Amino acid sequence: MDILPILSTLKRHKTAAGLIVLQIALTCAIVCNALFLIFQRIERISADTGMAESELISLSLSSMARVENPEPQTQADLAALMQVPGVASATLTNQYPYGRSSNNSGVRIEPGEQARSRVVAGHYTAGPGLIKTMGLKLIEGRDFLPEEFVPGSSLDNNPNPRVPAVIINKRMADRLWPGESALGKGIYVYGDQPQRVVGVLAELPSPNPGSQDENTLHTMLMPVQPSFRGGTFLIRVAPGANTEVVLKAAVAKLLANSPGLRRVARDQDTLLQLREGYYRQDRSMVLLLAGVCVGLLIVTAFGIVGLASFWVQQRTRMIGTRRALGATRGQILRYFQTENLLLSTAGIALGMIGAYGISLLLMSHYELPRLPFVYLPVGALVLWTLGQIAVFAPARRAAALPPVAALRGG
Repeated sequence: MDILPILSTLKRHKTAAGLIVLQIALTCAIVCNALFLIFQRIERISADTGMAESELISLSLSSMARVENPEPQTQADLAALMQVPGVASATLTNQYPYGRSSNNSGVRIEPGEQARSRVVAGHYTAGPGLIKTMGLKLIEGRDFLPEEFVPGSSLDNNPNPRVPAVIINKRMADRLWPGESALGKGIYVYGDQPQRVVGVLAELPSPNPGSQDENTLHTMLMPVQPSFRGGTFLIRVAPGANTEVVLKAAVAKLLANSPGLRRVARDQDTLLQLREGYYRQDRSMVLLLAGVCVGLLIVTAFGIVGLASFWVQQRTRMIGTRRALGATRGQILRYFQTENLLLSTAGIALGMIGAYGISLLLMSHYELPRLPFVYLPVGALVLWTLGQIAVFAPARRAAALPPVAALRGG
């Protein structure tokens, strides 16, 4: 089809054509960035932590009475938990994914206070059994040996405690020693005493999973045993057991295990409940952005339909003349579709520039990553398709006009 007559017609309707181009450009700019943010949030929500999340329970206790030596009570609590029906394993940890704590430490690979920190890593301390309880997978090395564990109280007021070993996740190993095995190498977290890497985990999730901060990719586990006073019980239920029932039984067991301490359960949740609450705002953001996209696309579609219908009424004589000169219905239909394609293309071109402008604005104010190029053709394809669908009905009505009726209507 010759495009020159279409361009000539559009020149006579500059205002209407300009408005629809601007509407498409605005929709393209916003939809491209919104789609990027939606998929970014969905990726964050669906990220795999490598844990047996559906089988995990977290439980924290506080004591009304002062406990000078909490370690014996902590060991008694762990033994009591293993007596609860449905408990497969239990341990204590200073923090856990989706929780309220976020303990991080700078990691050096050279001794000395002046040595530069190579990474900032999520710093887990836990008693025996954390790897088994969380359901994590060792890809190199081993778990901690019993003699490598030290009580958490030994770190109090000790600037250079002796903590012999550390287990790190693969991302941290690749960052510190790219292309090399991390086993046997030393890092410095506690003073000038090195902690030797004895194991590498495929995953050890950050306390804040899904964060955009690169530091959250790196995590490490130290054999430092917290007590019930400063740690959280992490409990794994046996397959098939009801986590809610096991949680209630575990709370009752621990409270009955130390009546003189007058303890209370502060936090008692399944990890699935914690995950649900942790990502609540992300899900709300996905729904909000999806609503914005749908709303903009509907408004744009109605704008195209309205403009096309108006132009069909304005061009009744032209349509009749073309039909009288032998133009087929298909040619009239293609005329309006081509016209819409040109307007959509102009709007999309402007919209892509606007999309990158919005992306740069979001980067500077909200520390978001740059809009990937792939979202531009996706947005363009959506708007091209929307334009062709929206213009089809008015174009079909125009093509159905008989030549005589069209000429009389002029």
